[in-house]
Amino acid sequence: MSDDEASLYRALSALVSPVDTKITVRKDPIKPYVGLENIPSRGAHLVGWAIASSSISTNAIFQAGDILFGKLRPNLRKCVVAPFDGYCSTDILVLRPNTGIDPSFAGKVLRTELVGAAAEMTSVGTKMPRTSWKHLSELGVFCPGFPEQSKIAQILDTLDTAIHETEAIIAKLKAVKQGLLHDLLTRGIDSNGELRPPQAEAPQLYKESPLGWIPKEWEIGPAATYCDRLTVGVVNTATHAYVPEGVPFIRSQNVRANQIMLEDLLHVTQRFNREQIKSVLREGDVVIVRTGYPGTAAVIPASLDGSNCFSLVVATPQRQRLNSSFLAQYMNAPMGQRQVSRLQFGSAQHNFNIGEMRILPVPRAPLPEQRAIVASVLQVDVRLTAEESWLKALRATALGVEEDLLTGRVRVTPLLEHAAS
Repeated sequence: MSDDEASLYRALSALVSPVDTKITVRKDPIKPYVGLENIPSRGAHLVGWAIASSSISTNAIFQAGDILFGKLRPNLRKCVVAPFDGYCSTDILVLRPNTGIDPSFAGKVLRTELVGAAAEMTSVGTKMPRTSWKHLSELGVFCPGFPEQSKIAQILDTLDTAIHETEAIIAKLKAVKQGLLHDLLTRGIDSNGELRPPQAEAPQLYKESPLGWIPKEWEIGPAATYCDRLTVGVVNTATHAYVPEGVPFIRSQNVRANQIMLEDLLHVTQRFNREQIKSVLREGDVVIVRTGYPGTAAVIPASLDGSNCFSLVVATPQRQRLNSSFLAQYMNAPMGQRQVSRLQFGSAQHNFNIGEMRILPVPRAPLPEQRAIVASVLQVDVRLTAEESWLKALRATALGVEEDLLTGRVRVTPLLEHAAS
């Protein structure tokens, strides 16, 4: 590294200075109060705040543009630039950008893995580890001149904004899906492909059931009535049968709502699979989580036909009566999850077992209507999956760009020279 390059690296204390102003009484009761719970892990924007009167303890005082850095449990990587004046928990370091330092740039430097790892390594305490400014202040970081700082911040802010907006779209789509599922599972779709009017508007179209009002054409029955098979996956140890390549072995961590995740998918030998024939999975089977997130369900796709599973409830719906995706959507919806929770009530182990699955009340619409309901939800799921994939790509891009720009590996000086010419 040349002398010129070395001069671009400075102690963190050259970028920001701690603000130690505290207040206990005579707070402005309507000013915002920020706790650690309001700062997202590895996020760039506050996820909320309270009013000052909600905190009766001593608070730190911050101004708009200050950096709020979580010193408690620094492994959570909590750091944002304050968008307003307010008060915050004393478990948050208030760091003010020095003269000649772009606040957004400083915030991004403090969110880097370099700073986060240093905070984690210097934390003291086992149950409630905390770092301190004393341990971070001399850490060397990349700090070019103000014009380059601002350009770096502008580039990274653009990415942060795109990530934030995509997260908002995903949250909205999830809310839309929940509302749509509620309507579809209580009102269904009529012969014209439209949602039936609500029960209050057309009571003649509905009847009462253990799940509430449902269309007259529907019925409610225990899951066992509509399934050819209800069993449980392998419950004994299977580690001796693990192989790098073989029969896919699906565990609870592979099951998400309406989706089988292939990350961390294990494999077992063909021999072990034959020995555990009762839990061999077929396309269209529904696998259901027993512990952790009980009731979470997903359909086995054609690509996993013949696989096996560990400690999952397995349901094989009668295809002429119950659509597999309809059953999974119902179980993952709030309506189905409430029934799962109700059946677990009083259980010492809080497992969802075959006994509970057998008696789980399931709504059954005519099969064509079930397919129409699944198709309606799928439209939202396709959009949701696309946005989640885009968000994953944005985060990966942002991580790479941050690493390049905030270490000086890639310089933005050509952009500045072009703008000046």
